[in-house]
Amino acid sequence: MDVRQLRHFVAVAQTLHFSLAAQRLCMTQPPLSQSIMALERELGAPLFVRTKRSVALTAFAEQWLPQVLAALEGIDRLGNTAQAMLRGQAGKLELSFVSTADYSVLPALVEQFRRSYPDVELSLMEATSDVQIGALSEGRGHAGIVIANPGASIPDQLVYRTLVVEPLIAAVPEAWLSEGRLDFGGGRLSAAAMIASPLVVFPRRAAPAFYDLVTEYYTACGGRLHIAQHAIQMQTIISLVSAGMGIALVPASLRNLARSGVRYLDLDSHGPHLETGLVYRRNDTTPTLANFLLMAEPAWVSR
Repeated sequence: MDVRQLRHFVAVAQTLHFSLAAQRLCMTQPPLSQSIMALERELGAPLFVRTKRSVALTAFAEQWLPQVLAALEGIDRLGNTAQAMLRGQAGKLELSFVSTADYSVLPALVEQFRRSYPDVELSLMEATSDVQIGALSEGRGHAGIVIANPGASIPDQLVYRTLVVEPLIAAVPEAWLSEGRLDFGGGRLSAAAMIASPLVVFPRRAAPAFYDLVTEYYTACGGRLHIAQHAIQMQTIISLVSAGMGIALVPASLRNLARSGVRYLDLDSHGPHLETGLVYRRNDTTPTLANFLLMAEPAWVSR
Protein backbone atom coordinates (compact mmCIF):
# COMPACT_ATOMS: atom_id res chain seq x y z
CA MET A 1 0.00 0.00 0.00
CA ASP A 2 1.08 3.59 -0.45
CA VAL A 3 0.13 6.94 1.02
CA ARG A 4 -2.11 7.76 -1.92
CA GLN A 5 -4.25 4.66 -1.30
CA LEU A 6 -4.55 5.57 2.38
CA ARG A 7 -5.76 9.06 1.49
CA HIS A 8 -8.29 7.53 -0.89
CA PHE A 9 -9.57 5.27 1.88
CA VAL A 10 -9.91 8.20 4.31
CA ALA A 11 -11.80 10.33 1.78
CA VAL A 12 -14.36 7.58 1.15
CA ALA A 13 -14.58 6.73 4.86
CA GLN A 14 -15.32 10.34 5.76
CA THR A 15 -17.88 10.97 2.99
CA LEU A 16 -19.30 7.44 2.64
CA HIS A 17 -19.80 8.40 -0.99
CA PHE A 18 -17.44 7.45 -3.81
CA SER A 19 -18.50 10.31 -6.08
CA LEU A 20 -18.12 12.98 -3.37
CA ALA A 21 -14.78 11.48 -2.30
CA ALA A 22 -13.55 11.59 -5.90
CA GLN A 23 -14.51 15.27 -6.14
CA ARG A 24 -12.66 16.02 -2.90
CA LEU A 25 -9.58 14.23 -4.27
CA CYS A 26 -9.86 15.97 -7.69
CA MET A 27 -10.06 12.69 -9.55
CA THR A 28 -12.71 10.62 -11.33
CA GLN A 29 -14.65 7.87 -9.61
CA PRO A 30 -13.40 4.77 -11.53
CA PRO A 31 -9.71 5.19 -10.54
CA LEU A 32 -10.80 5.82 -6.95
CA SER A 33 -12.85 2.60 -6.91
CA GLN A 34 -9.91 0.70 -8.40
CA SER A 35 -7.55 2.11 -5.77
CA ILE A 36 -9.88 1.05 -2.94
CA MET A 37 -10.26 -2.45 -4.38
CA ALA A 38 -6.47 -2.80 -4.74
CA LEU A 39 -6.06 -1.76 -1.11
CA GLU A 40 -8.68 -4.29 -0.01
CA ARG A 41 -6.90 -7.05 -1.95
CA GLU A 42 -3.61 -6.15 -0.29
CA LEU A 43 -5.21 -6.15 3.15
CA GLY A 44 -7.14 -9.32 2.49
CA ALA A 45 -10.30 -7.77 3.94
CA PRO A 46 -13.13 -5.52 2.67
CA LEU A 47 -13.21 -1.91 3.84
CA PHE A 48 -16.71 -0.93 2.73
CA VAL A 49 -20.13 -2.53 2.49
CA ARG A 50 -21.46 -1.29 -0.84
CA THR A 51 -25.05 -1.27 -2.07
CA LYS A 52 -26.66 0.66 -4.92
CA ARG A 53 -27.85 3.26 -2.44
CA SER A 54 -25.28 3.36 0.35
CA VAL A 55 -21.69 2.88 1.39
CA ALA A 56 -20.75 1.86 4.95
CA LEU A 57 -17.54 1.02 6.73
CA THR A 58 -16.93 -2.59 7.70
CA ALA A 59 -16.25 -3.33 11.37
CA PHE A 60 -12.56 -3.78 10.53
CA ALA A 61 -12.40 -0.45 8.67
CA GLU A 62 -13.98 1.41 11.60
CA GLN A 63 -11.16 0.19 13.86
CA TRP A 64 -8.44 0.76 11.23
CA LEU A 65 -9.50 4.31 10.29
CA PRO A 66 -8.08 6.03 13.45
CA GLN A 67 -4.75 4.30 12.85
CA VAL A 68 -4.64 5.49 9.25
CA LEU A 69 -5.56 9.04 10.26
CA ALA A 70 -2.76 9.06 12.85
CA ALA A 71 -0.27 7.72 10.31
CA LEU A 72 -1.22 10.32 7.71
CA GLU A 73 -1.02 13.08 10.30
CA GLY A 74 2.51 11.92 11.10
CA ILE A 75 3.42 11.91 7.41
CA ASP A 76 2.00 15.40 7.00
CA ARG A 77 4.21 16.56 9.87
CA LEU A 78 7.39 15.07 8.40
CA GLY A 79 8.22 18.17 6.37
CA ASN A 80 7.89 20.50 9.35
CA THR A 81 9.79 18.03 11.54
CA ALA A 82 12.63 17.89 9.03
CA GLN A 83 12.85 21.68 8.92
CA ALA A 84 12.84 21.86 12.73
CA MET A 85 15.66 19.29 12.88
CA LEU A 86 17.67 21.18 10.25
CA ARG A 87 17.30 24.33 12.38
CA GLY A 88 18.31 22.44 15.52
CA GLN A 89 14.90 23.00 17.09
CA ALA A 90 14.22 19.25 17.24
CA GLY A 91 16.39 16.17 17.43
CA LYS A 92 18.87 15.15 20.12
CA LEU A 93 21.87 16.59 21.96
CA GLU A 94 24.15 14.31 24.00
CA LEU A 95 26.14 16.25 26.60
CA SER A 96 28.58 14.81 29.13
CA PHE A 97 30.05 16.69 32.09
CA VAL A 98 32.47 16.46 35.00
CA SER A 99 30.96 16.45 38.48
CA THR A 100 32.36 19.90 39.31
CA ALA A 101 30.33 21.45 36.47
CA ASP A 102 27.15 20.40 38.24
CA TYR A 103 27.72 23.27 40.69
CA SER A 104 28.92 25.94 38.24
CA VAL A 105 28.04 26.17 34.56
CA LEU A 106 25.90 23.08 33.94
CA PRO A 107 22.58 24.09 35.60
CA ALA A 108 22.43 27.45 33.80
CA LEU A 109 23.36 25.92 30.44
CA VAL A 110 20.78 23.15 30.74
CA GLU A 111 18.03 25.51 31.90
CA GLN A 112 18.70 27.98 29.08
CA PHE A 113 18.91 25.26 26.42
CA ARG A 114 15.69 23.57 27.53
CA ARG A 115 13.90 26.91 27.57
CA SER A 116 15.18 27.84 24.10
CA TYR A 117 14.77 24.40 22.51
CA PRO A 118 12.02 22.51 24.38
CA ASP A 119 11.54 19.94 21.60
CA VAL A 120 15.18 18.79 21.62
CA GLU A 121 15.88 15.60 23.55
CA LEU A 122 18.76 16.48 25.88
CA SER A 123 20.75 13.50 27.13
CA LEU A 124 23.12 14.17 30.07
CA MET A 125 25.87 11.86 31.34
CA GLU A 126 28.37 12.47 34.14
CA ALA A 127 31.90 11.29 33.35
CA THR A 128 35.50 12.22 34.06
CA SER A 129 37.38 14.35 31.54
CA ASP A 130 39.46 11.49 30.14
CA VAL A 131 36.37 9.34 29.52
CA GLN A 132 34.60 12.22 27.78
CA ILE A 133 37.51 13.03 25.50
CA GLY A 134 37.89 9.36 24.59
CA ALA A 135 34.20 9.02 23.75
CA LEU A 136 34.11 12.19 21.63
CA SER A 137 37.24 11.10 19.76
CA GLU A 138 35.48 7.84 18.91
CA GLY A 139 32.41 9.65 17.60
CA ARG A 140 30.16 9.15 20.63
CA GLY A 141 28.20 12.07 22.09
CA HIS A 142 28.11 15.66 20.85
CA ALA A 143 29.93 17.72 23.49
CA GLY A 144 31.52 17.44 26.90
CA ILE A 145 32.23 19.79 29.79
CA VAL A 146 35.74 18.94 31.00
CA ILE A 147 38.47 20.25 33.29
CA ALA A 148 41.15 21.96 31.21
CA ASN A 149 44.56 20.36 31.16
CA PRO A 150 47.13 22.97 30.07
CA GLY A 151 49.89 20.36 30.09
CA ALA A 152 48.23 18.07 27.56
CA SER A 153 46.90 18.61 24.06
CA ILE A 154 43.51 17.31 23.00
CA PRO A 155 43.15 15.17 19.85
CA ASP A 156 43.27 17.11 16.57
CA GLN A 157 39.66 16.28 15.73
CA LEU A 158 38.40 18.02 18.87
CA VAL A 159 37.95 21.70 19.70
CA TYR A 160 38.24 23.14 23.21
CA ARG A 161 36.51 26.32 24.42
CA THR A 162 36.86 27.91 27.86
CA LEU A 163 33.63 28.26 29.85
CA VAL A 164 34.66 29.25 33.37
CA VAL A 165 37.78 30.00 35.41
CA GLU A 166 37.36 29.95 39.18
CA PRO A 167 39.61 29.90 42.26
CA LEU A 168 40.07 26.88 44.45
CA ILE A 169 38.86 27.09 48.04
CA ALA A 170 39.16 24.68 50.96
CA ALA A 171 36.40 22.34 52.11
CA VAL A 172 37.16 21.43 55.72
CA PRO A 173 35.47 19.39 58.47
CA GLU A 174 33.45 21.74 60.62
CA ALA A 175 34.41 19.74 63.69
CA TRP A 176 38.08 20.56 63.11
CA LEU A 177 37.25 24.26 63.28
CA SER A 178 35.27 23.83 66.51
CA GLU A 179 38.16 21.91 68.03
CA GLY A 180 40.65 24.62 67.04
CA ARG A 181 42.54 22.15 64.90
CA LEU A 182 42.74 24.53 61.94
CA ASP A 183 43.92 28.12 61.75
CA PHE A 184 41.30 30.05 59.83
CA GLY A 185 41.71 33.65 60.85
CA GLY A 186 39.43 36.02 58.95
CA GLY A 187 37.58 33.10 57.39
CA ARG A 188 40.68 32.00 55.48
CA LEU A 189 42.61 28.77 55.81
CA SER A 190 46.29 29.42 56.44
CA ALA A 191 48.87 27.75 54.24
CA ALA A 192 50.41 26.10 57.32
CA ALA A 193 47.08 24.55 58.36
CA MET A 194 46.43 23.40 54.81
CA ILE A 195 49.73 21.58 54.25
CA ALA A 196 49.51 20.01 57.72
CA SER A 197 46.13 18.41 56.89
CA PRO A 198 45.46 15.11 55.13
CA LEU A 199 43.92 15.58 51.70
CA VAL A 200 40.95 14.08 49.88
CA VAL A 201 41.41 14.45 46.13
CA PHE A 202 40.57 13.08 42.69
CA PRO A 203 42.92 10.29 41.56
CA ARG A 204 45.38 11.59 38.97
CA ARG A 205 44.25 9.10 36.30
CA ALA A 206 40.72 10.51 36.43
CA ALA A 207 41.54 14.23 36.62
CA PRO A 208 45.25 14.84 35.96
CA ALA A 209 44.88 18.61 35.54
CA PHE A 210 42.96 19.01 38.79
CA TYR A 211 45.27 16.66 40.68
CA ASP A 212 48.39 18.45 39.45
CA LEU A 213 46.90 21.85 40.28
CA VAL A 214 46.31 20.81 43.89
CA THR A 215 49.57 18.94 44.44
CA GLU A 216 51.73 21.64 42.85
CA TYR A 217 50.08 24.23 45.09
CA TYR A 218 50.87 22.12 48.14
CA THR A 219 54.48 21.90 47.02
CA ALA A 220 54.64 25.64 46.35
CA CYS A 221 53.43 26.26 49.91
CA GLY A 222 56.25 24.09 51.25
CA GLY A 223 54.15 21.08 52.14
CA ARG A 224 54.61 17.35 51.69
CA LEU A 225 51.51 15.75 50.27
CA HIS A 226 49.53 13.42 52.56
CA ILE A 227 46.61 11.91 50.63
CA ALA A 228 44.05 10.36 52.96
CA GLN A 229 41.61 9.18 50.27
CA HIS A 230 40.91 9.35 46.54
CA ALA A 231 37.39 9.80 45.12
CA ILE A 232 36.19 10.41 41.58
CA GLN A 233 32.97 12.30 42.35
CA MET A 234 32.85 15.70 43.99
CA GLN A 235 29.85 14.72 46.14
CA THR A 236 31.88 11.81 47.51
CA ILE A 237 34.85 14.05 48.26
CA ILE A 238 32.66 16.44 50.23
CA SER A 239 31.07 13.54 52.12
CA LEU A 240 34.52 12.27 53.11
CA VAL A 241 35.45 15.75 54.32
CA SER A 242 32.27 15.82 56.38
CA ALA A 243 33.31 12.50 57.91
CA GLY A 244 36.63 14.00 59.00
CA MET A 245 38.83 12.10 56.54
CA GLY A 246 40.70 15.28 55.60
CA ILE A 247 40.32 18.55 53.75
CA ALA A 248 39.81 19.10 50.01
CA LEU A 249 40.64 21.89 47.62
CA VAL A 250 37.59 22.42 45.43
CA PRO A 251 36.29 25.00 42.92
CA ALA A 252 34.63 28.04 44.50
CA SER A 253 31.31 27.04 42.93
CA LEU A 254 31.19 24.09 45.36
CA ARG A 255 29.83 26.55 47.91
CA ASN A 256 26.54 25.70 46.17
CA LEU A 257 26.85 22.16 47.57
CA ALA A 258 25.67 22.58 51.15
CA ARG A 259 26.60 19.65 53.35
CA SER A 260 26.30 19.38 57.14
CA GLY A 261 29.66 19.04 58.82
CA VAL A 262 31.53 20.94 56.06
CA ARG A 263 32.72 24.54 55.92
CA TYR A 264 34.14 26.29 52.87
CA LEU A 265 37.06 28.64 53.45
CA ASP A 266 39.07 30.86 51.15
CA LEU A 267 42.78 30.11 50.98
CA ASP A 268 45.04 32.47 52.90
CA SER A 269 47.70 32.69 50.22
CA HIS A 270 47.07 33.31 46.54
CA GLY A 271 45.50 30.05 45.43
CA PRO A 272 45.34 28.39 42.03
CA HIS A 273 42.47 28.70 39.54
CA LEU A 274 40.65 25.84 37.86
CA GLU A 275 39.49 26.16 34.26
CA THR A 276 36.49 24.28 32.91
CA GLY A 277 35.63 24.19 29.23
CA LEU A 278 33.64 22.65 26.44
CA VAL A 279 34.99 20.00 24.06
CA TYR A 280 33.35 18.93 20.79
CA ARG A 281 34.30 17.45 17.42
CA ARG A 282 35.68 19.94 14.94
CA ASN A 283 33.66 18.64 11.98
CA ASP A 284 30.40 17.84 13.79
CA THR A 285 27.63 19.65 11.91
CA THR A 286 24.74 18.47 14.10
CA PRO A 287 22.27 21.43 14.18
CA THR A 288 21.43 20.96 17.86
CA LEU A 289 25.13 21.15 18.70
CA ALA A 290 25.52 24.32 16.64
CA ASN A 291 22.73 25.97 18.65
CA PHE A 292 24.26 24.82 21.92
CA LEU A 293 27.66 26.23 20.97
CA LEU A 294 26.10 29.60 20.13
CA MET A 295 24.49 29.63 23.55
CA ALA A 296 27.46 28.35 25.57
CA GLU A 297 29.52 31.49 25.93
CA PRO A 298 31.82 31.82 28.98
CA ALA A 299 29.36 31.83 31.84
CA TRP A 300 31.42 33.08 34.72
CA VAL A 301 35.06 34.17 34.93
CA SER A 302 36.67 34.80 38.31
CA ARG A 303 40.33 35.88 38.41
